[in-house]
Amino acid sequence: MAGKPPQDTSGLGHTYVTPGGLFLRLKNSLSQFSDLFSEFNKYIAPAYHHDRCERSVHMRLYSMNKREFVMVFLAFFACFGLGIFIGLAGPPITLTTMVTGSSLMPNTSGTNGDYLASGPFVMRTPLMTTYSQQLWLICNIETDNNDDEIFDKSFHVSVGIDGLTLEHKPTTILRLEHGKNRTRHLSCARESCDEFIVLHLGFLDYAHYIITVRFYGLESVHHRYTINSVQFYFKTYNPAFTQIEIWFRFIFLLFTFIVTCWFAHTLRKYPIYDWSIEQRWMSILLPLLLLYNNPIFPLIFLMNSWLPGMIDAILQATFLCGLLLFWLCIYHGLRQNERKWLTFYVPKLIVIMPIWLCAVVLATWEKCNEMKDPTYSHFVDTGNYNGFKTFFYTSGAMYMLYLILLILRAYSELRSMPFFDMRLKFLTLLMLFVLAITLAITMCRFGFGILEDNFVAELNTTYKSSAQFMGFYGLLNFYLYTMAYVYSPNGRPLHEATITKDNPAFSMINDSDEEVVYGSDEDSRRPLNSTRGKGNEYDSD
Repeated sequence: MAGKPPQDTSGLGHTYVTPGGLFLRLKNSLSQFSDLFSEFNKYIAPAYHHDRCERSVHMRLYSMNKREFVMVFLAFFACFGLGIFIGLAGPPITLTTMVTGSSLMPNTSGTNGDYLASGPFVMRTPLMTTYSQQLWLICNIETDNNDDEIFDKSFHVSVGIDGLTLEHKPTTILRLEHGKNRTRHLSCARESCDEFIVLHLGFLDYAHYIITVRFYGLESVHHRYTINSVQFYFKTYNPAFTQIEIWFRFIFLLFTFIVTCWFAHTLRKYPIYDWSIEQRWMSILLPLLLLYNNPIFPLIFLMNSWLPGMIDAILQATFLCGLLLFWLCIYHGLRQNERKWLTFYVPKLIVIMPIWLCAVVLATWEKCNEMKDPTYSHFVDTGNYNGFKTFFYTSGAMYMLYLILLILRAYSELRSMPFFDMRLKFLTLLMLFVLAITLAITMCRFGFGILEDNFVAELNTTYKSSAQFMGFYGLLNFYLYTMAYVYSPNGRPLHEATITKDNPAFSMINDSDEEVVYGSDEDSRRPLNSTRGKGNEYDSD
């Protein structure tokens, strides 16, 4: 057409500037920036000190799609919820029998108030069976104080204990005149006072006990505020709950044994040095979970001894501290492949050992002293107790700071790496859920003053069902089962071609996390003109 300049199709001369030219220039600039950014890929890709995925046994986590992830979490929450439901439908954990002090008053005693302020109170316990496990005697005093005054009065308690044999013959366990006068505190606000534990028997040798209690030092309280009533509570474990505890601990033990054997069977064909750090730790935690469920737990009911109960407490403390050590090692171990014993494990053991020692002391200190005197309380050893409490809180704070530091460093270094970010997300999500539920159960059971009198032996009077027991034991067992499934091998050969989707240093570096971890449909990667002839199948227009 006349007057129209010819178009240069060679690309070397004059070209038109179309409205989309600015967009094309911006696209070329971004392309150049992408090329420049690719020079830093070696800093983003897993370095030599990282636990590289292609060098270890491929876990099921790598090949799971979105649907499988959702199903795994739904199964975990469903099993945990089922355990809570069974616990809510179960019986109360404890049985309580109340005895009023006025009903124990002999006919020859003086005034009712003078007797309630001193005693002696002679009581016979209800029938004790092996399923009753332990016995607590708790006292509650009410006064006639109508003022807003709050007072704390220290006084002494003397206790005598006799056991009744099958022939109903009394056997002296603790003589009243030889028993130590233990100090207790009467803390009152208006007419109501805080209850206090008179004695605790860690195991029961007799079907009945005759207990004699005397108070010394409450006369002044009675003369000023008038003691209206004294109530004693015999508290034991509910035999129905004990049967449920035995059965479910056996069920958890059986399932843990099956999962442990299955996990070991899946890893049998791979050398240990090819296992990932998660797989190595699972091979340690699963046997510890077996000990946590305690195969010798029935010995508590077959032996009239404190030893099985103490072993059970030590095994539980060992598993829980092993779980704490697992979290430290995982968050640190993912960032480096060289894990020498001295530089990698020893610092973490130094952080964990004080917590383990605290748990063991809590499990043995009270029990050993109660063997000598059932009225023992940490109030008679205030200096050592306060030092121990400070040591416990300091150790817990050090662990939390160390764990938070490792989590932050792991996310800052590994969150941009395919596979590594999914390992972190899966581990962190489950860990936060376990910690949240554990803290909630602990607060419900012991209150905010965790280190209280008889921490191991004391039972909170607000217990209504066995839901807390089922929730705690089910939570830890299902947590380990879930990790064992996700961290188990997916059956893929260990050594494949170097440039594969499982090599985070090469093919996955430009893929999104969703494409790499959950997989993608190969058909969606084909160009839109793939229906053309074979020769120009991948040619662009």
